Amino acid sequence: MSLFKKLKEKISHQTESVTAKFKEGLSKTRDSFAEKINDLLSRYRKVDEEFFEELEEILIQADVGVQTVMELVDELKLEAKRQKLEDSESLKPLITEKFVELLHSTAGNQQLNMASDGLTVILFVGVNGVGKTTTIGKMAHMFKNQGKKVMLAAGDTFRAGAIEQLEIWGERAGVDVTKHQAGSDPAAVIYDAIQATRKRDIDVLLCDTAGRLQNKVNLMQELNKIYRVIQREIPGAPHETLLVLDATTGQNAFSQAKTFNEATGITGIVLTKLDGTAKGGIVIAISNELGIPVKFVGLGEKLDDLQPFDAEQYVYALFSELFEERENQQQSEQ
Repeated sequence: MSLFKKLKEKISHQTESVTAKFKEGLSKTRDSFAEKINDLLSRYRKVDEEFFEELEEILIQADVGVQTVMELVDELKLEAKRQKLEDSESLKPLITEKFVELLHSTAGNQQLNMASDGLTVILFVGVNGVGKTTTIGKMAHMFKNQGKKVMLAAGDTFRAGAIEQLEIWGERAGVDVTKHQAGSDPAAVIYDAIQATRKRDIDVLLCDTAGRLQNKVNLMQELNKIYRVIQREIPGAPHETLLVLDATTGQNAFSQAKTFNEATGITGIVLTKLDGTAKGGIVIAISNELGIPVKFVGLGEKLDDLQPFDAEQYVYALFSELFEERENQQQSEQ
């Protein structure tokens, strides 16, 4: 079975609503990307060096990442030569297949690491304005719908309004919030939250942290203190340290990922506002060049628009026009 057919088979086994969310959420990237790819393929009948140079530019503009683009194009050249593909039309399925292979080989474990027994602690980091608090609220809603008892810890005690914002999301999701006064020690908030989970038999504790990146040393010291408190109280925790990034900031998000990973050791990425950018290729750049799995993506404003990242759904949504065209071609050949 070809990679194309395998992808279609996996998509068909999932709910139409999830497929629709990914297609709608990636529509800006797909419209921009597909239009440029189709234009490129229509202008070049034969595959030559100029064709690949333009393809590189299109992929870089979609924020796929320079290093990743160079690797991908080199592989396409080698494969085209090996298969003796000379016309641009025959390269369409190869482009999509290479993206699927690339994302699967670099994505890592995209499932959340949950405690096998007792409390699961998830720590959220990220700069101000990326949608960190909103993400925590939406994830609380997700866990509650799964039948889990959830608590939020308002560990961002420095940003004006951060505690109140988390309280609003706690009310929306119907979960409790542990908080201190603004300016309090974040580690003390997390400690009190852990004690509160024991009294209320909580399954999942979601911890907000301050979104400061001006001084990486201070950030590291602050987070290390939080880590020490969590690990002392819950051996093996935090079970996840999720970095929240704003997809609309493109390569700036990539730079933040590098910095936070150096300071804290990230276990996964939550990429918000993917529906608001035409540069959704940043998912591939982060996965391939940093080796950090993207675990959730924000595909809209609604509570259930925070979706577990699915490589098949992502690639299908990004290249749906090319897939549909390829499917029609295969059907006509039968």
